[in-house]
Amino acid sequence: MRFIETFREGNHISDVYLCKTKQIALTKNGKEYGSLVLQDKTGTVDAKIWELNSPGINEFCALDYVYVDADVTLFQGQNQLNVKRIRKADEGEYHPADYLPVTTKNIPTMQHELTQYITTIKNEYLRKLASGYFNDPAFMKAFSFHSAAKSVHHGFVGGLLEHTLSVVKMCDYFSKQYPVLNRDLLLTAAMFHDIGKTKELSAFPENDYTDDGQLLGHIIIGSQMVKERIDTMTGFPKKLESELIHCILAHHGELEYGSPKKPALIEAMALNLADNADAKMETMTEILRGAGDNMGWLGYNRFMETNVRRTSEN
Repeated sequence: MRFIETFREGNHISDVYLCKTKQIALTKNGKEYGSLVLQDKTGTVDAKIWELNSPGINEFCALDYVYVDADVTLFQGQNQLNVKRIRKADEGEYHPADYLPVTTKNIPTMQHELTQYITTIKNEYLRKLASGYFNDPAFMKAFSFHSAAKSVHHGFVGGLLEHTLSVVKMCDYFSKQYPVLNRDLLLTAAMFHDIGKTKELSAFPENDYTDDGQLLGHIIIGSQMVKERIDTMTGFPKKLESELIHCILAHHGELEYGSPKKPALIEAMALNLADNADAKMETMTEILRGAGDNMGWLGYNRFMETNVRRTSEN
């Protein structure tokens, strides 16, 4: 199989991919064309069908596997497929395991690392709260299979676990560097900050926003999940509950970035910095990986809000 991460401008592709999305759009001249996002386990690629009268185009839907004949072109620094022929793939032409993007890191190892941090939390209420979720095999299985985003960063199986562990590690470092931080509160907030994404996004292969994801978003959903669990615990301090939920509500830092509250606690600020750093580093990593061996400028990236280029090799 020809994996998407190996695509280079000028290649001709004849293989099967998962059609993640399918839309009919209009050019500036009012002509209809097909706009697809194709996926395999190494990533996604935009694909365009300029001639909609080609056979097979109306025979498949989003989340079907499709056999594609296409040329790889470059558009705004990113690979794009110019589709010549396309049809729904037959069973036996593909192996589903080839089409789910998966973390390059070891999931059981990350699970162990995350749960080990729980044992270092001294506050009994926070330790019990974290253990109730992350030591629950059913929850941990779902959490570990989930992505951290639809497309921006960590949009792969194990992405939510990988991102959460990275944020926890950074917060642990912050707590050592800045003793003013309440480590127990910060690490617990880091573990729970994106827990709402288990309900904001549907499971793979769809990995798309649910109704609650669209209407509420992961920050509100996550704070509700934590609140509901705390309400079942006897004696959980009210002030500690408010501080933990505040950290979750404020972890995007700014109102325009989706946070219902701006950080009012130093732990909330530290969590925002760690979350933002890991998200942006992973976003940049994925941009560079998708560019292959292209050493030139890759064009303006709307998520990073800048033109991007790989560091020169000295």
